[in-house]
Amino acid sequence: MRIEDIKFEQKASQRIYNDYMKRVRKATASLSKMNQDDIYMEFNSHIFEAIQHRNNTNELDSLLDIIEKLGFPEEVLKPLVADKKLEQATRTFNPVHVFKALILNFTNGISYIFFFVLYLFLFGFVFLIFAKIFNPDLVGLHIKSESPSVFVLGIMNPESKTQYGTHEILGNWFIPAMLLAILIFYFLITLLLKLKKSINQKSSS
Repeated sequence: MRIEDIKFEQKASQRIYNDYMKRVRKATASLSKMNQDDIYMEFNSHIFEAIQHRNNTNELDSLLDIIEKLGFPEEVLKPLVADKKLEQATRTFNPVHVFKALILNFTNGISYIFFFVLYLFLFGFVFLIFAKIFNPDLVGLHIKSESPSVFVLGIMNPESKTQYGTHEILGNWFIPAMLLAILIFYFLITLLLKLKKSINQKSSS
């Protein structure tokens, strides 16, 4: 869908308008094309309607007053972009969108920092997968022979294995198990993030 830009009589007005709308585009660049267009049209319509009701006010002065009331796009759009990005992330489950959404929402509460830390913990599983490839005998799910309820997930040096009497039980299944764990925990954390967003929406409405 093509969005028609506003045409101004004065060159200075056109330049100011074009520059402002470029900043709107830039401020929403991390969002989907549909969300970018929606926000762009909203700003565009607001400026257009205000210009139509400027009466006898000079076009340039009227535009400057409108822009001043709308505010700097980089500031006024920050909460909206953060919310839209979070909505996109919890809908698509895309890891890139998730991390961008959490970074944008850092200032919106400590809970988002907590979620960010949870996602970072998933990289621990990724590290163990690579560690298992290079040190298959020392990396895995180690269980103490005398007490099966005691286990260690990670890397154990030969001395510790001997000292605590542990043995690795997953063997070649360790990497598939870690991949499955990453997938399960990623979806669970993202679902919790989606629940958190819906709770915030209900409390604010």
